[in-house]
Amino acid sequence: MMLRLPAEFEPQSSVWLTWLGNPNTWPDCREAAEKAYAVFASTVSHFQSVEMICAAAWQEVARFRLKDAGADFKEIIFHDWPVNDAWCRDHGPLFVKNESGKNEIVDFVYNAWGGKFSPWQDDDAVARRVSELRKVPAHRVPNVGEGGAIEVNARGQMITTESVWLNDNRNPGWTRADAEACFEKYLGVTETLWLKEGLIGDDTDGHIDTISRFVSDDTVVTSLCEDSDPNFRVLMENRERLNEKYGVVDLPHPEGLWKAGERLPATYANFLILNAAVLVPTYGQKRGDTQALGILGELFPGREVLGVPSEVLIREGGSLHCLSMQEAAE
Repeated sequence: MMLRLPAEFEPQSSVWLTWLGNPNTWPDCREAAEKAYAVFASTVSHFQSVEMICAAAWQEVARFRLKDAGADFKEIIFHDWPVNDAWCRDHGPLFVKNESGKNEIVDFVYNAWGGKFSPWQDDDAVARRVSELRKVPAHRVPNVGEGGAIEVNARGQMITTESVWLNDNRNPGWTRADAEACFEKYLGVTETLWLKEGLIGDDTDGHIDTISRFVSDDTVVTSLCEDSDPNFRVLMENRERLNEKYGVVDLPHPEGLWKAGERLPATYANFLILNAAVLVPTYGQKRGDTQALGILGELFPGREVLGVPSEVLIREGGSLHCLSMQEAAE
């Protein structure tokens, strides 16, 4: 079995999204969250097709919000499947290539980031449902993992964090060697660069997609804040490790956003790459938003770089990349 996880900047056929159908999420700003999410999904629909996981009970409100946001419904397919939460990057399938270049699916065990938010069984079933829909093989990994903890280029190289994969709340007793053997078997990864940890306030224990991302095979963007920010030490250490292997471009870090006295893991690194666009979370911070869009615009000259307001979405701990999963083109 030779499998390879394509880089996000390689050709895609669609983007999978999971409607925010859990009424316990975004409890103090539900309407605003639905509207913000609809703007995001609508924007995706104007660039490529959207596979929307949305139980029948939520489809009326979803369609209403999407229509209000100007979505292209010709590009949106609804799937009436039960879910527990909206974070498709983590509970969705990983679309890998087999030796013939055809898509197959890798399905890590999902336990809501170390058992933090029960229940999660419906979310854990999503990848299997997609494999049945697409009629492609699904490789069930006997280990816990999430898509937000995986960042690869097209050369079989990966960057990730120790704080996620070596955490006892996922795979007790795992070593780097254990994790790397798993990455090689299921994702075709031949080299892994380990960062230590991620952002303060990140419920995922430090997903790589909130801090450092490949923009090409040899270049990484990484979030870097002012030295007065409590995240500075970790982000600077990450930058030093990345700089040993790749060209590194600094992304500004948003000013602190808070909810009930807790720091939120807001970051511009949580962007989503599409075939013809890059969608970047923005936070109503003119200086940082403008800088981030400008930097990414220079790094993706062949794609339209657009900001998507995310100051409401981040209130549940994630943003655009966390909410989406791309399907590789065949």
